[in-house]
Amino acid sequence: MKITKIMAREVLDSRGRPAVEVDLYSGDLRARSIVPSGASTGAYEAHELRDQDVNRYHGAGVLKVLEKIENLKNPLQKIDFESQKDFDKKLLELDGTENKSNIGANGILSLSQAFAGLTQMNANKNYLFEIFNEKPQFLPTPLLNVINGGAHANNSIDVQEFMIAPVSGVSFKENLRIGVEVFTHLKQMIHKKGLSTAVGDEGGFAPNLESSEVALELLCEAIKTAGYEPGRDVVLALDVAATELLVDGLYQWKGEQVPAAALIESYKKWAEDYPLASIEDGLGEEDWSGWASLTLELGSKIQLVGDDLFVTNPKRIAKGVQESSANAVLIKPNQIGTVTETIQAVRDCKNAGWNPIMSHRSGETEDVFIADLAVGLGCPQIKTGSPCRGERTAKYNQLLRIDEYLNYECPTLGRESFK
Repeated sequence: MKITKIMAREVLDSRGRPAVEVDLYSGDLRARSIVPSGASTGAYEAHELRDQDVNRYHGAGVLKVLEKIENLKNPLQKIDFESQKDFDKKLLELDGTENKSNIGANGILSLSQAFAGLTQMNANKNYLFEIFNEKPQFLPTPLLNVINGGAHANNSIDVQEFMIAPVSGVSFKENLRIGVEVFTHLKQMIHKKGLSTAVGDEGGFAPNLESSEVALELLCEAIKTAGYEPGRDVVLALDVAATELLVDGLYQWKGEQVPAAALIESYKKWAEDYPLASIEDGLGEEDWSGWASLTLELGSKIQLVGDDLFVTNPKRIAKGVQESSANAVLIKPNQIGTVTETIQAVRDCKNAGWNPIMSHRSGETEDVFIADLAVGLGCPQIKTGSPCRGERTAKYNQLLRIDEYLNYECPTLGRESFK
């Protein structure tokens, strides 16, 4: 497949920050891709290139990336690419850096994802997921972010995200409905308490609750009020984003500075008291010994997800597997920069017996690429925000379309998706 035309532009993500959008052409075919951006980012993520011009978008513009892409037109349009791997390899060669700092991961990934779109069209497939797997065995369980704290909210809660995962439905469509019903009851309950029901970047509520325990209790109450049973129909998941809590080697936790052991004790108690199925970034991105202790204590009971710890990087995933740190990895394509490297990260997780969890970013777009990728790569869960805000529901709606396309014959794994 030959690239005949490349068009790149500066558009906006869900936070009103510039994002890179690319249109890639091969003859009469055209594929489009937009790359999101994170707010809580890991130190080892691939480099997101920004202009740093304070006179435009407070320095967040991406005109430099557009210039880099313009310079790629000549070398990319000379080659007849045989595969996604072939195309991505050329992109990495043209960038020439370990962390994609030359072109920028936002520029590279926009091209990489658009090429996948062209591959779909060239193969006459109805959905993008089919170029990775025409007959998926299951659809992902949704992790819906419904209460925010930490860096995602202006309140006193340490934990950054409280999520619900509906698991009793036999289809994605049914599980999403259950999640939406719980979300709606949660909103009504928060409103009755006289608290704000305004939503944050990812669509979750950010009420000023007294503690993380109060948030967990509120979620269990909302599940029951919606007519479901906590633990059987809906389970809970957390994103602690513990790297954000580190101050001088200790964690700012419940108003005190404490070692990793204190957080682990809190998690153990929560796992006993609540239907908790997953904890993401329970410790910091360099606290490898703490992660090993956490996994030893809870790894056989619940899912322990590394995000900042691994940043979708096969090298860091390999270290985690070797040191028995975590048992699942959050997969974010823009953390690593190409579709091929993202696929490799998912494969490495599966080879280790770990769960790969497809994920959005806080600064999202209307692009639905990760919904198809989650299905195509067989990710047991997908994390893409609450069931409100268009950039979040875009992914859920795409999964609903895929569910319909597969005649509702492709189940979700339910509670098993966390094993």
